[in-house]
Amino acid sequence: MKNFKKIGIIGGGQMAEALIKGFLKKKIFKAEDILVSEPVKERREYLKNSYNVNTTKSNVEAVEKMGLILLAVKPQVMKKVLEEISSYINPERHLILTIAAGVPIKFYEKILPPKTKIIRIMPNTCALVHQAISGISKGSFATEKDLKIAESIFSAIGETMLVDETLMDAVTALSGSGPAYVSLFIEALVDGGVRAGLPRVIAEKLALQTVFGTVKLMLETGKNPYEVKSMVTSPGGTTITAMQEFYEKGFPGIIISAVYKAFLRSKELSGVFS
Repeated sequence: MKNFKKIGIIGGGQMAEALIKGFLKKKIFKAEDILVSEPVKERREYLKNSYNVNTTKSNVEAVEKMGLILLAVKPQVMKKVLEEISSYINPERHLILTIAAGVPIKFYEKILPPKTKIIRIMPNTCALVHQAISGISKGSFATEKDLKIAESIFSAIGETMLVDETLMDAVTALSGSGPAYVSLFIEALVDGGVRAGLPRVIAEKLALQTVFGTVKLMLETGKNPYEVKSMVTSPGGTTITAMQEFYEKGFPGIIISAVYKAFLRSKELSGVFS
C-alpha cells in the first residue's frame, strides 16, 4: 500500500472539519489534495470557502478520484453509503478509514468487496481543539503499513492508541463519551464554588484551570491519579474531609458504573450492525 498524498472525505460534519483543520495545520495534506463529499450545499460552500478544499455532492466521485477514503458519516446512514460506493471500491487501490461509532469492521467487510482494507478509528470531541485521543483498530486485510498511515493522519487531531477491535466499545464508553463526563464534573465543581460564595465567573476560572493543571501535572510528571491525590490530601485537612464525602456518597462507584453502563450500551448498539 503506497503512501497517500490525497484524501477523500465522505461526510462534512464537525469531526470532518476538525480533521481538515488538523491536516492543514500539520501539513499532512494540502488543501487542493482534499476532496469532501457532502450532500448539503451550504455546508459544502462553507468548507470550500473556509479551508479552500475541493467539495462535491457525489460520494462516488470521491471514491473514483481518491485512493484514501475517510468515512465520516453517521452510523444510521452508513449502510446506504457503503452500498452506494461498494462497486467503485478497488481493494488494491483503496484504503478505507471510518470514524462511525459502534459500527464493527465486519459490517464494512460484509458490504464492500472482498479483501477491502479497513481501519476503524474512535476519536472524541476534543478533536475540535486537536486534543483528541483516538483508538485505532485494523480490519482483516489491512496491513501494519496501513495502520501507520491511519496513525499519522489522526495524529493531526491529538494522540492515537492501537487497540484490538474487541476493546472498541470500552474505548467508546471511556474516551468517546468521556468529554461529557468531565464537563459534568466541572459544572458541578463550579456550582460547588458558587455554593461556597464565589462569583460564578471566578468559580469557572478556578475549576477549569484546576482540571487543566491537574491533567498537565499527571502527563508531564508521570504521576498517577492516586499519587496526585495523596500530594493534596494532608492529615485532618479540607481535602480529606471532601474525600470522605465523595466516598460516603459513592462518587467513585457512580463513575465506574456509568462508564460500564455506557460500555454495555455501546455493545448493544454495535449489535445492530452485526
